[in-house]
Amino acid sequence: MNLDTIGDFLKAYPVLKDFLFVVVLFLFSGVLYYVTKSYVLRFVKYLFSQTKTDWDEQLFDYGVFNDLPQLVPALVLSQGIDYLPRIQGVGQKLINVWIIIILLKFVDKFLSGALMIYNRYEISYRRPLKTYVQVIKIILYIAVGILIISILVGQSPWIFLSGLGALTAVLMLMFQDTILGFVASIQITSNDLIRVGDWLEVPEFGADGDVIEIALHTVKVQNWDKTITTIPSHKLASNSFKNWRGMKEAGGRRIKRSILIDQTSVTFCTDEMIKKFSKIHVLKDYIEQKQKEIAEYNLVHGIDSSVLVNGRRMTNLGTFRAYLAAYLRHHPGIHPNLTFIVRQLQPTRQGIPMEIYVFTNDTRWVTYEGIQADIFDHVLAVIPEFGLRIAQDPTGYDLQQLFAMQN
Repeated sequence: MNLDTIGDFLKAYPVLKDFLFVVVLFLFSGVLYYVTKSYVLRFVKYLFSQTKTDWDEQLFDYGVFNDLPQLVPALVLSQGIDYLPRIQGVGQKLINVWIIIILLKFVDKFLSGALMIYNRYEISYRRPLKTYVQVIKIILYIAVGILIISILVGQSPWIFLSGLGALTAVLMLMFQDTILGFVASIQITSNDLIRVGDWLEVPEFGADGDVIEIALHTVKVQNWDKTITTIPSHKLASNSFKNWRGMKEAGGRRIKRSILIDQTSVTFCTDEMIKKFSKIHVLKDYIEQKQKEIAEYNLVHGIDSSVLVNGRRMTNLGTFRAYLAAYLRHHPGIHPNLTFIVRQLQPTRQGIPMEIYVFTNDTRWVTYEGIQADIFDHVLAVIPEFGLRIAQDPTGYDLQQLFAMQN
């Protein structure tokens, strides 16, 4: 079969001719896309790496330019489809929409990438631009949406813009909940307020559990008792709530609990007490350093140590606080890099609150409760070793002991 025969055959079957042309056009576009994606884009990245600034590389790493290689096959198809009069009209519209979407994704990622780079500078704390970027994106998406619809229906975009004004009031009345939910969803998504799997606490709706679904109108929260609370999306966008995601991302969960110490059990340390405390492994260095510091101070200031109230002295309460700090620093369940405080609070009629303010290194609920219970089991048991007493209201046992002593 010679070329003339093939030509006559294709003329006799124009649909087959168009099909073969489309196949060749798509194969050629695919090859150009692969070359652009694999080699040209890589070469551009290499050029960016040679510049003195690093923001261009950050934009590249953020994926700003990943969609641009699609413009090559889109432009090739746009030129080649002119030779296919049967599908030229519809095909050209679809290709134009494709090109617009590619450019839209590029601009969207560029704005996000530029904002990410800007937020790394100190000025971003004083002049935040996130709100302005979000407004630009909303306007951009609305404009592109109108442009795409106008291309598909073959009408001028100004016709749609003029018609929207008359329908705005009716649409807002008919789709009030949908519009509110849509706007709230944009706010939740763009601000990254809530993700599926986040622990959410919304007292107004009695919600306290994990987010299992984020929809247009509602957000579903599965509470810890396995009930499900459904919250309108626009309520979350307009009201306050607590998201515990930050705790999980930080890798530590807070322990903030106090023990009440009987104020009448606080006293200066005697020599026997200091000798006893020196045998506690985690306190050995502290006792030596504190004794040396107090001795030097009293010597420099000529303190008469025969009187207890003169100069500086160690107390059983201060030594106990130092023990708690040393014990917690050696505890395998405490996070070493987050806030770590063992402190006294304002004394009350019930006693002196000794507060432990630390973070566990495991945020799982069951593990966290186990670590917390283990710590306070030990603390409650070790308090008498320092000559201290737990302050609590009198119980039946206390009264029995009092009566037994009187008798």
